[in-house]
Amino acid sequence: MKNKSSSKGVLYRCLLYCIAILLLVMIPLKSFSQSTGELTTDSLVKMGFENVRWTDTPEERVYVVENSAYKIQALGIRKAVDIIQSMGLPKDKSCKLIVTNYNIPQVSLTYQPLAGDTTVVSGEDWKVSYDIGDSWDKVKKEKKKNSSLFKVDILVYPQLYFKNYIITQIYQALLEFSPAVEVSLWPGMKFTGQIVFPVYNDGYGETAGKIHSGYLTLAQKFRLPYNIQSTVTIGMFDYNTYGADLNLFYPFKDERFSLEGRIGYVGFGYWHGFKFRYNDKYTTYWSVGGNFYWPRYNTQFKLRAEQYLLKEKGVRFEMIRHFRYASIGFYAVKAEHANSNGGFKFIVALPPYKYKRHKYIPRVSTSLGTGITYNAGNEKYYYKMPYSNASDNIMQQNSFNPYFIKSELLNF
Repeated sequence: MKNKSSSKGVLYRCLLYCIAILLLVMIPLKSFSQSTGELTTDSLVKMGFENVRWTDTPEERVYVVENSAYKIQALGIRKAVDIIQSMGLPKDKSCKLIVTNYNIPQVSLTYQPLAGDTTVVSGEDWKVSYDIGDSWDKVKKEKKKNSSLFKVDILVYPQLYFKNYIITQIYQALLEFSPAVEVSLWPGMKFTGQIVFPVYNDGYGETAGKIHSGYLTLAQKFRLPYNIQSTVTIGMFDYNTYGADLNLFYPFKDERFSLEGRIGYVGFGYWHGFKFRYNDKYTTYWSVGGNFYWPRYNTQFKLRAEQYLLKEKGVRFEMIRHFRYASIGFYAVKAEHANSNGGFKFIVALPPYKYKRHKYIPRVSTSLGTGITYNAGNEKYYYKMPYSNASDNIMQQNSFNPYFIKSELLNF
């Protein structure tokens, strides 16, 4: 009886050992994945990234971040990639990072392991694309960490204008500082309210010499099928215009090529003290054309057919070279009823280049950059088309270009 009981005990212990081994093999794999993802997202939040989330599927691991910690998007994205790599990449499936702007997906970065080796990974190993596939559908319902909703930025926009229209003086100039309040209201929506403080005004009129309102807008971003990016903006723009503006951007399969279209319907008005003065004249402007991006030199070529505020139709060509902290461009235009014109424009990113929020306390900083457009032909009336947002410029427009982001990954 003793031997029989002893053999039963051995069988029982063997069964327990088998179950324990099975649990040790299966359970830690999931818990390790869970801990890696949670630790990674916690590290991203600690660095200042917003709208952070993640998910793990049998096909891929997906992270989502929104960069509000680094002024240059490509640098912020590189920092996020560094954190994800340092915390551990999956060995048997791909890892994808989706970058959002106001919680709307912009680009994706994908790492596909080769032969299970994730020990040595460089920027060359990450594919950057406007295409996010079905990954966003997998992760968008996951709980966000460090949400950007209702957080306030106060950004100061320094603005310098100059002109050379009179014989007795080389240049007339206008220097302004224009703080703007920017708030994320819901996914894709941004409110902007700006006040303009003139510092120096020589030849730009009485209104420009007084404190007055600048941009006052609501801008809603959308991501449409076929990777189309869209922004609808209503409110008060520059050139004393108010109305609505629609912008569409479509990248081809070869993402060096893209199409861009824009149309706006505006009236003219301005604030005189607390009274808004306007007339009943409205006009339509539009722009449509193609882009080519030369990755080797981070140079962008644009060709547009356009209609401007005075309804003159014309053609515009631009060539823009993008650097990490600056963008420099040349442009040439020709329209009906107007002489040919051209010039150059540049914008330089302003420090600080890294900043953090403290919960919901409004964050004060400088805007992305300040720039100048030089009108070589001294054209005074024609070729005018308003920007619909205070943050819109040639550097901002290139922020999520996959080739520009890739060049920053390779430069580290």
